[in-house]
Amino acid sequence: MNCCAGKPGRAGGGGGGRGRACARACAADAGAGGGGGRPAASLEETVRLIEAAGGTAAAVTADVTDSDRLRGLVRETVDRFGGLDIAVNNAGILRGTVPVGEVSEEDWDAVLRTNVTGVWLAMKHEIAHMKENGGGVIVNIASNLGAHLRIPNAAAYITSKAAVSALTRAAALDHIHQGIRINAVSPGASAAPMSLLPGETEADRAERVKSENPLGRVAEAEEVAAAVLYLASPLAGSVVGTDLVVDSGASA
Repeated sequence: MNCCAGKPGRAGGGGGGRGRACARACAADAGAGGGGGRPAASLEETVRLIEAAGGTAAAVTADVTDSDRLRGLVRETVDRFGGLDIAVNNAGILRGTVPVGEVSEEDWDAVLRTNVTGVWLAMKHEIAHMKENGGGVIVNIASNLGAHLRIPNAAAYITSKAAVSALTRAAALDHIHQGIRINAVSPGASAAPMSLLPGETEADRAERVKSENPLGRVAEAEEVAAAVLYLASPLAGSVVGTDLVVDSGASA
């Protein structure tokens, strides 16, 4: 979970990859914030990078399936930075990469609990603050594997990310009249370890990416962060309930 409070030159956010890129982009362009995620060492490295660039950041660990902790995270962000204008919900896991009939109940529950319930709980507490304080912007990180593209042996993840896209649209309609604009970004495959298929090496993945993506490469984390910043900006003031795909043409 990344939260950006909207004061120039400050941000907080995720521990690595796209979460870190979003946090650093907020620091450079959108503003102050507090962020939650795991593990703590990765979060602290994100803070160090933001501060080295002249920004101010705060990081705390949080389990996105813990409603009380998320409520506290929003409160800590507001107390530290004076408000919460932009929230980016980025947490997600990938488990159960086997045919759907072989997915364990434990893996299914873990993926849906983190990827769907975690986003809902985060929005629940973000919205509670925003609707009492003049509105705000929420951007959820979904995936092109869901509403836009399917592959074998990823049913739990695909189901969870399709649900994030649907949840985003439903929440956008529910809360736009309160001045809260909600959208999603759906990235494609990344260079992160989570994107490796079972038994696949990084060299194997590089070859697979060339065949799967018309652009011939995956979208960089900074490109995904740029899409998030666009949706959070006044330039997207009339964009409500959209799911912006950033996947190098894989789902075109």
